[in-house]
Amino acid sequence: MEPVLFQCMRIVFFFFWSIIGFDQSSVSDSMGNRGNNEKSVPQLLISDLKFEKKSLAKLMFSPDQENHPSKAPVKYGELIVLGYNGSLPNGDRGRRKSRFALFKRPKANGVKPSTVHIACTPQAAKAISNKDQHSISYTLSRAQTVVVEYTHDSNTDMFQIGRSTESPIDFVVTDTVPGSQSNSDTQSVQSTISRFACRIICERNPPFTARIYAAGFDSSKNIFLGEKAAKWKTSDGQMDGLTTNGVLVMHPRNGFTEDSKPGVWREISVCGNVFSLRETRSAQQRGKMVENETNQLQDGSLIDLCGATLLWRTAEGLSRTPTVKHLEALRQEINAARPQCPVGFNTLAFPSMKRKDVVDEKQPWVYLNCGHVHGYHNWGNKEERDGKDRECPMCRSVGPYVPLWLGCEAGFYVDAGPPTHAFSPCGHVCSEKTTAYWSQIPLPHGTHTFHAACPFCAHQLAGEQGYIRLIFQGPLD
Repeated sequence: MEPVLFQCMRIVFFFFWSIIGFDQSSVSDSMGNRGNNEKSVPQLLISDLKFEKKSLAKLMFSPDQENHPSKAPVKYGELIVLGYNGSLPNGDRGRRKSRFALFKRPKANGVKPSTVHIACTPQAAKAISNKDQHSISYTLSRAQTVVVEYTHDSNTDMFQIGRSTESPIDFVVTDTVPGSQSNSDTQSVQSTISRFACRIICERNPPFTARIYAAGFDSSKNIFLGEKAAKWKTSDGQMDGLTTNGVLVMHPRNGFTEDSKPGVWREISVCGNVFSLRETRSAQQRGKMVENETNQLQDGSLIDLCGATLLWRTAEGLSRTPTVKHLEALRQEINAARPQCPVGFNTLAFPSMKRKDVVDEKQPWVYLNCGHVHGYHNWGNKEERDGKDRECPMCRSVGPYVPLWLGCEAGFYVDAGPPTHAFSPCGHVCSEKTTAYWSQIPLPHGTHTFHAACPFCAHQLAGEQGYIRLIFQGPLD
């Protein structure tokens, strides 16, 4: 019995020893590799990131899809306000935020035109006074008004955008002040955004088409176009018109991808027809109707409300867009490479995306004329330009010297490339193709001018391209 028992014990002993030995060797190998070669750490992070890039399908889900893949409600898309890098300066609150998601409503609230009345009739007066009845009133003169009655549409959902905080507005939008650090900066400006600026109608059934219309219904479910507003009777006998400062839309060519190109700005009417731009924003004479274009929004469409510009991203487009998690991985990859100031030799690091407006002592700074990245220093001021320009110690080029900030609003990215370029003069960093795309977009400014601007802060771009390639110096050890 003893030899048999001893043999069994030996088998069990070797079995457990093989397991323990395997675990120890694997642990010692991994620890040995990390301990003997410090430079392998950035390489490991980079290789990990490359793996993540290959698995973007996992990284590039909206938070709702990521956390509740089976319970997520149908999302039509999102509206993102240009000029805010992930959130409003004082934080997103209620219906006032930097981005707004449009989900399928539990019950359809869409409306569609039905009966047309002349204002002198009792039916017209009833339609205007009935708070349960949507209607649009077109004042042609003091003696003549046409009222179009709207009826419930069970196949669509309606979302309204405007400056008003009244309950019919789903997404409250205020004027964007370039580079503003607090909401108090925006309140001092007289707003040019309409209180009830526009409405978006989404089909409740696939493919969930979204269409945009100028003007929104007020608390009495009415839209009033006064005498001074541009309005007219269409060829089929219906009424149509434009709002005071208008709603402009631009659809990008080639979708919202790394191959995107700017489209042409158009104006959208109250009934959703497409027109060329008026001479000025509030001119009485409408532009020419563009027959072969529609008010259907597509991924990357821009909506300008004369004071704020919104980016429309479809749910499908968002599924291909880098997430905040992916941008955080890119930030960690750059920091893991331990870029250094070429003069002070101190290690630079992009701060956490939660501290996107606070200058950190390790913050990278850049000379915008050459792209050389340094740590902050006080030398090189040029008095002839009020000290705003500096001389780069690497190449002697003179120009603005600004801190670099990561672009945290993932919805503005056209690809998932690394953050290698920065907008000028604000210093917001993102991928090369993203900077190249936005630098080509002429965004409406005021009532009759256009200029390219950084999507993260709305600052007008400067320089030949509007952006610059960043030149980092790696660690000397």
